[in-house]
Amino acid sequence: MIPEEIRQNLDSWFSKEVSPSTYIKSLTAVTGGSINEAFRIDTTSGTFFIKFNLAKKFPGMFGAEKRGLEILREANCIQVPEVLTFAETGRYAYLILEYISSREPVKDFWQIFGQQLASMHRKTSGVFGLDHNNYIGSLAQSNKNHENWIEFLVSERLDPLAKMAFEDGKFHKADIRQIEKLYNKLESLLPVENPSLLHGDLWNGNMMTGKDGNPCIFDPAVYFGHRETDIAMTRLFGGFPDSFYESYNHWWPLETGWKERIPLNQLYPLLVHVNLFGGGYMSQVKQIVAKFV
Repeated sequence: MIPEEIRQNLDSWFSKEVSPSTYIKSLTAVTGGSINEAFRIDTTSGTFFIKFNLAKKFPGMFGAEKRGLEILREANCIQVPEVLTFAETGRYAYLILEYISSREPVKDFWQIFGQQLASMHRKTSGVFGLDHNNYIGSLAQSNKNHENWIEFLVSERLDPLAKMAFEDGKFHKADIRQIEKLYNKLESLLPVENPSLLHGDLWNGNMMTGKDGNPCIFDPAVYFGHRETDIAMTRLFGGFPDSFYESYNHWWPLETGWKERIPLNQLYPLLVHVNLFGGGYMSQVKQIVAKFV
């Protein structure tokens, strides 16, 4: 179930870092992800979580995820799994995290989550971006620093993915021209804000009820950006309850018109899905662009 070279490394790590007598009792596949293999590891010293893949398939992915998780944990606003170790061994790379068992949610779970996310978004930086690149899903994500959000949004987010879709035949030249028209309007459409610490891929598949029934987030695509992008992402693929947004706005009100800007702020994750899956995501992007151009 786990490649032998990883298994040998695990045995050595458990012996050195956990206990000399630790051994693996069982491995259980964890479903939900579509990029990496993931397993629950039950040992004589507790339960752990591992994800792995071929090291060359997504170079640097687990190292970047490790750093992203550590940044979110250091912010100390929302529960985040602890990174226990990361390694490359032979053909494979893997990441071991603490295993978090889901619990019944506490009362006012979504209100708490809204307050916690508002607190995390108040963590700021002098620039938009990050000190390293990472991934969103299986796509490389550039976090080159910019002092201006619109410049960052266009140069590091929208334009690279629009051009990728064009080169892959998913968009026509007319589509690119429309998207480029939108770039010139973004400054008048989006409110100016300081950089916020973002999860970067905050949909309901990347959060859970964790320890003590409180919110827990994982699988991030961390960077410092405009906080409305995290909020917009939460409205994709089912969305969060209204109580979450009411709580967030109580603790740190969004600028007037944030609901109307949600489709605009969803362009980046939708372009990610255009490049990964095509299909109806292409028409969604075209409709949003047409609405704001």
